[in-house]
Amino acid sequence: MVTRPRAYLAGPDVFLEHVTAIAACKKRLCAAHGMEGVFPFDEAIAERRRSPAAIARAIGAANEALIRECDLVIANCSPFRGVSMDAGTAYEIGFARALGKPVFGYTNVVADYRHRAERYRRLGDPLNADAAKSAIEDFGLAENLMIATATVARDLVRIRVKPGRELVDQRGFVRCLALAAKAMASSSRRRRGG
Repeated sequence: MVTRPRAYLAGPDVFLEHVTAIAACKKRLCAAHGMEGVFPFDEAIAERRRSPAAIARAIGAANEALIRECDLVIANCSPFRGVSMDAGTAYEIGFARALGKPVFGYTNVVADYRHRAERYRRLGDPLNADAAKSAIEDFGLAENLMIATATVARDLVRIRVKPGRELVDQRGFVRCLALAAKAMASSSRRRRGG
């Protein structure tokens, strides 16, 4: 029996209002591309009689276990709550890479990281987080170089979407699925010697 590659679906989607519908949509799209989508929301963490810190540790451990069980990661790296992507997703990308798993990433914002950071400076820094006027990397990448170059494509798939749809539009995800399906098929052929 041929098993479908399992794709861990990383991203800030778990925080969105319609998370269940988004998860179902992404899983359907994965199935259409010959993969099984594994959404981290699937792992229900019992919250009774546990402290918030214990719940957080349980969620982190469950997500790491899911990544270990998957063959690849597809990450929504669209900016989330600021200039850059979701910090938890960045961790998951690094974790997957350390395990030797291929990572595919997309963003629904086409501007380079440098342009977004410069715009943030121009608009003002309400938290005074950029007071040192630190250098902004300028490699023409969609995200910090350690994230962008961690992907199989060595940068993120970039899709321009309508304002307000940055975290929910699935076209970038579909493009990553196509890249992942092609890469996984090629890898499978190499393993079989063909």
